[in-house]
Parts: sequence; C-alpha cells; structure tokens
Amino acid sequence: MGKGGGCVPSKKKVPPATADEAPRVAGAAPIPALDNSPEAPALGVEGVVTDPIAKLKIFIVFYSMYGHVEGLARRMKKGVDGVDGVEGVLFRVPETLPDEVLQQMKAPPKSDDIPEISAAELSMADGILFGFPTRYGCMSAQMKAFFDSTGQLWKEQQLAGKPAGFFVSTGTQGGGQETTAWTAITQLAHHGMLFVPIGYTFGAGMFKMDSIRGGSPYGAGVFAGDGTRQPSETELALAEHQGKYMGAVVKRLAQA
Repeated sequence: MGKGGGCVPSKKKVPPATADEAPRVAGAAPIPALDNSPEAPALGVEGVVTDPIAKLKIFIVFYSMYGHVEGLARRMKKGVDGVDGVEGVLFRVPETLPDEVLQQMKAPPKSDDIPEISAAELSMADGILFGFPTRYGCMSAQMKAFFDSTGQLWKEQQLAGKPAGFFVSTGTQGGGQETTAWTAITQLAHHGMLFVPIGYTFGAGMFKMDSIRGGSPYGAGVFAGDGTRQPSETELALAEHQGKYMGAVVKRLAQA
C-alpha cells in the first residue's frame, strides 16, 4: 500500500513506582492534557516528539474533455474526504490532442487547479479511482495512452495489490456505462491491482426509475447526451457514494 501511517510511539512500559517515591496526594488537581493541536508537536511516551499520522491517499485520476467526468471526480473527492483518515487527491491525465483540434471540437480549457499526473506518481497512492469518457465502449485514447505509459510500474510491480475503481461518461443510455468499465479491468489485471466495484451498495438510488441516471454496479457514471446535459444530482450522489465506499475499503485494507 502507500505511506498510510506516521511514526509509532515507543512501546516501553513506564517502570512501577518504588517505595522511595512520594505517594500521590489525594484530591490533587489532574495533570493538564498535552496540547496536540497543529501548533504544538505531538508528544509520545517519555516526551518523544512524534510526527502526526499521515492520511491515506486515494488518487482520483481522470480525463474529461467537456467537463462531465470532472464533475463526477470533484464530487467523488467529497466522498473520499468524508472518511476519517483518508484524503482524495484530484489529477488529470495528459491531453494527447493538439490545441487546434480541441478548439474545433469546442472543448473548454482545462481547469488550472487540477494538476497533470505522471505515471510514476501512481505508486504513491493507497488507492486509485480512474475516470474517463467512453469511445465505442472502451476508455478514451487519452486514458489508454496514460495506462500505456505505466510500463516501468508494471515491470517493478509497483501497483500490485492497490485497490482501484472506475467511473465513466457516455453519450447515451446504451453507450457503454458497463462495457467501458468492464473492458478497462484488463489494465488492472495486468498490474495485479484489486478491482473495487460499488455493486448495489448505493441502495435504493440504484433502482430509481423516475429520471435518467448513469452509473452501474461497476461504478458511477453520467449521461452526457450531445454534451449539453450536465450530471444530475442523483449521478453526483452516486459519485460521492463511490468515493466514500472506496475510502472505507482502502482504510480497512490499511488496517489489516
């Protein structure tokens, strides 16, 4: 897994009091608790300064041309951050199309607050959620190019055992909400990663039929239509649930 914990305090037992030590005075005021706020260093046994325990990191790595997948990713981070001791980190994969082509496709500019990720950085994650739009029932070329750049990680088995999941965007209801995630599982299998689907853990929300909803047991999803339709609240709620669910799974694995 990743660097999920900080330094462990000393486990030496405090020696028992001897007869020469002064007895504790009855009714004496309790010893004030040590201040472990961010402004003061945490103190362990015998006054040893310890580092605060680092949060587990779930990388939310996505490609989004028109913002639909990015919308799910941002809401997914909220779900991850809602799990105590776990933090979601947003990354986008590099674009492969030239600017003039993107302009002709009327793709909006990328958000400046989300950095691009390199393949080597994946090894620092405790869990990864990959998001991408569909292209004929498979992941987009940009995400596939990113997976193709992970050869060194595969050679060193740096991602083996890491939990991972998917979320997707399709144009229509029959456009690949399940097959886009299903065909992506091969990438995880070759790296030895652990696929974490959400199943039907979303509860009644998975059975709602009163409105159009993307998503499947494989992961959250959104219907983009012709590009003008934005994620519905139900689709965003499913993305948030997936983030929370993944956070809980990663936390349990880290504690095993």
